[in-house]
Amino acid sequence: MKTNAIFYHAGCPVCVAAEQTIANSLDPTKYDVEIVHLGNDKARLQEAESAGVKSVPALVMDGAAFHINFGASIEALK
Repeated sequence: MKTNAIFYHAGCPVCVAAEQTIANSLDPTKYDVEIVHLGNDKARLQEAESAGVKSVPALVMDGAAFHINFGASIEALK
């Protein structure tokens, strides 16, 4: 059974680098990865906050938010 993972980012250089190295490195036989650009899809900001995302880039898996480096705070994206 595959695990869902959501990678939230804002398009900044830190976020793009994290997407290319981390999100794209997850084994596709084990993870269904959805990439969400919060700079373009502000309707999903509440979803990200509810999942525990405080800054981007962040990867949410199994109900836990994993913050990767620091590109932008959620507040800055509003």
